[in-house]
Amino acid sequence: MRTALARSRWCLAGATFGVTLAVTAAAQPLPGPYVSLGAGVSLQQTLTREPAPQLGLDNPTGWQFDPGFAAEFGLGWGFANGLRVELEAPTTVNKVSSVTSQGQRAGGSEVKYGGMVNLLYDFNLGLPVTPYLGIGAGGIEIAHNGFNRSTPGFEFPHPAGDQVVADFGYQAIVGLSYPLSFLPGLAMTAEYRFLGVLDPQPSFHTNIYNEAGDLTANGTTRFSGDYDHSLMLGLRYAFAGSPAAPPPEGETLTATNIPGLEPARTYLVFFDWDRSDLSARARQIIAEAATASIHVQTTRLEVNGYTDLSGSAQYNKRLSVQRGESVQAELVLDGVPRDEIEVTGLGTKNPLVATPIGVREPQNRRVEIVLH
Repeated sequence: MRTALARSRWCLAGATFGVTLAVTAAAQPLPGPYVSLGAGVSLQQTLTREPAPQLGLDNPTGWQFDPGFAAEFGLGWGFANGLRVELEAPTTVNKVSSVTSQGQRAGGSEVKYGGMVNLLYDFNLGLPVTPYLGIGAGGIEIAHNGFNRSTPGFEFPHPAGDQVVADFGYQAIVGLSYPLSFLPGLAMTAEYRFLGVLDPQPSFHTNIYNEAGDLTANGTTRFSGDYDHSLMLGLRYAFAGSPAAPPPEGETLTATNIPGLEPARTYLVFFDWDRSDLSARARQIIAEAATASIHVQTTRLEVNGYTDLSGSAQYNKRLSVQRGESVQAELVLDGVPRDEIEVTGLGTKNPLVATPIGVREPQNRRVEIVLH
């Protein structure tokens, strides 16, 4: 038991250490309010019933469980620096499979549910997925439904049926999120969660019967070492990621104050959140810009990349350059000499739509092709 407890506490300590060090890394923040929902498998560790001499139970007994069900529902808020805070309702359900004493059968199930406050941090590593770490604490209700063992004798809860006790719970979270491009703000998540409760648990009432079914003793027993490992898949939706209608892609004319000069021609190309690849419509607009640059006298061709305000400054600068380079490569394929194209990554500068930091605004995720 002590070994398992030490292992579990090291897991929690490691997650806490990772969150503490995370302030030194760039992060792709999740802006504003969000909701999450996940489900998967629960792997409950062996639960130890402590000795109860008053009931004739002089030795500890290990209660083992089949793989069960885990779920969570969360409401959270993301900040511009990668941190998130959320309120979460976790649930695990596991059926008893056996006890460790040789020759004994067992039945029943353990259900845990409650409310947790989680602190999480999203890491920006420039990958298609965003890894994150988290820790949490809160109140957990523990229900023992029909716990029993037999041969020799019978051990049942008292009174018959379910028993529920309240305890302090803590958890560590390791996860990955992947944005789903068909709906901005929606992401798929994959998580490992370690959930533990404070030892020892509050007492459960217990009756002891002999093989004839006669009650021979009653009192209380306590359990310790209640640790659960969950693997879950889920969905998370950030409301600030909801799309606004972008302006039409294509050519615009920018007036100048210099008499006798033609206005600059500007072509707008838009991008999905955290992406630099080109859509079919974007390629069409770039082809129109390339044709105009070849057939209309131009003195300069600028390709200016931009992002919205939902990422760190360093990451957005790099992403805006990548978007500009994607457009440059397509212009070259369309016949524009590379040395005539000036690419500049401007990050979050000059937004088309003014927004608070952290908002995923589609109109700001763009490249402007300017023909002078």
